[in-house]
Amino acid sequence: MTTMLAAEAADTTARNLTIALFLVFVAATLAITIWASRQTKTATDFYAGGRSFSGFQNGMAIGGDYMSAASFLGIAGIIALYGYDGFLYSIGFLVAWLVALLLVAELLRNSGRYTMADVLAFRMRQRPVRTAAAASTITVSIFYLLAQMVGAGALVALLLGIKPGTTFLGMDADTAKVATIIMVGALMIIYVTVGGMKGTTYVQIVKAFLLMGGALVMTLLVLAKYQFNLSALLGDAAASSGKGNAFLEPGLRYGVEVAGNATQTFYNKMDLLSLGIALVLGTAGLPHILIRFYTVPTAKAARKSVLWAIGIIGTFYLLTLALGFGAAALVGGEAITAQDKAGNTAAPQLAEVLGVDFLGGDLGGAALLAIIAAVAFATILAVVAGLTLASSSSLAHDFYANVLRNGQTSERQEVRVARLSALVIGAVSILLSIYAQNLNVAFLVALAFAVAASGNLPAILYSLFWKRFNTSGAVWAIYGGLLSAVLLVFFSPVVSGQPTSMFPEHDWQWFPLSNPGLLSIPFGFLCGWFGTVISKESDEEKYAELEVRAVTGAGAH
Repeated sequence: MTTMLAAEAADTTARNLTIALFLVFVAATLAITIWASRQTKTATDFYAGGRSFSGFQNGMAIGGDYMSAASFLGIAGIIALYGYDGFLYSIGFLVAWLVALLLVAELLRNSGRYTMADVLAFRMRQRPVRTAAAASTITVSIFYLLAQMVGAGALVALLLGIKPGTTFLGMDADTAKVATIIMVGALMIIYVTVGGMKGTTYVQIVKAFLLMGGALVMTLLVLAKYQFNLSALLGDAAASSGKGNAFLEPGLRYGVEVAGNATQTFYNKMDLLSLGIALVLGTAGLPHILIRFYTVPTAKAARKSVLWAIGIIGTFYLLTLALGFGAAALVGGEAITAQDKAGNTAAPQLAEVLGVDFLGGDLGGAALLAIIAAVAFATILAVVAGLTLASSSSLAHDFYANVLRNGQTSERQEVRVARLSALVIGAVSILLSIYAQNLNVAFLVALAFAVAASGNLPAILYSLFWKRFNTSGAVWAIYGGLLSAVLLVFFSPVVSGQPTSMFPEHDWQWFPLSNPGLLSIPFGFLCGWFGTVISKESDEEKYAELEVRAVTGAGAH
């Protein structure tokens, strides 16, 4: 009886500590946002933070944007459940930065103004290209937003100690997750509508420091627990996973060989290839990352910011190895899946175990869990703010100002529409997230990468490097890649027909791969080529001007 009362007291203390830390973080970020709103006077301030950030600041903010709930919660969870195969996400997300650095960052900064469509529309007809770019930006952002919201729901259920069958404030686990998703959506709308790019960037910089600090402390504690003996850590992880040595070898989740079923084995191997292609090519087409290149004053600062981002993100993904294998060894696969089927709570559960070991007793566990969970929550809020800003900027600047109003609009009207757009996009994301709660958040982000690489990347690369490319090609590339990726996902096992699908009770799947990148990315490039060759439109002078601007920065805003 005494033990039960002590456990309940520790639980109550943990909840109170967690809620207090959340409130402190939310209050601090809202204060930053309100301060930034006073500095936000023009459209350049709202969309690009007045182009006032240094390479290091922007690198930290890119890191803050990129190290999302998928990185911290999803990758740690997927490594904890699938070992070697989970680490593929870390490798893919990191290598993708080299593509962004070498092919896109500097050229985009020199050629554009606020959004991706500024580059695409520079030498083409504005209306069709900007409409297509706005549609693509919003679709990719919503896929990415789903991942963050699902992560938030799983995280808060763990923090408040709500497991299946228990309640908090009269809410069961499912209701609490939905309430959390709605709360995160409301906060992100406030950040964007009030603070614009300046507020969002400062929130991302603060969050990047917190996340790196939290991950580093947990990694050191895991290694200290094993006296910095990696072999002992991996051995324990394999034993606790219940999968033995297979846990440390490829083939547990991807490329699985099915005995006596050559067709399924082939599909599994293709799915692995499809995931790899999407991860490596996706970053260079992500709208919320691309708009970050406009927040620096020069092309040199854009390059420098990507180099800082690579250093920060690379270090972080190395730490996810220790977090994932540490969670497998010290928490165990069964305990992780009992709390969250997709493994999204592995890192916070590991924090709780480490807190008990190193800080002493349940209260120590509660304290470290509360700190790490507050950091993860900060991560989610910062990333959703960046995503909402990217999609609302595109709706206001590309669609409203340049398509509906044909450029005849004031900066003030444009910013007002961007704020309204943030409200609408936030509401749509909240609604869709409620149905996506069974999916692993790293996996959801991989889908966003596939959609970005299929629609945006072909149009950007063709626009920057192919003289013959024209309006028809840009529209075909964006819609072709975008629609093929979204349709293939809709008819894949991700949406229906499996216990972990969005709609497990229905079955309309016919596409066998979980990730569409293998087909949709080449199809996007093919559509861009086909759309170009069937049209006679060509403006070589404009291309020459774009080329000079992209390489030298002459005439850049």
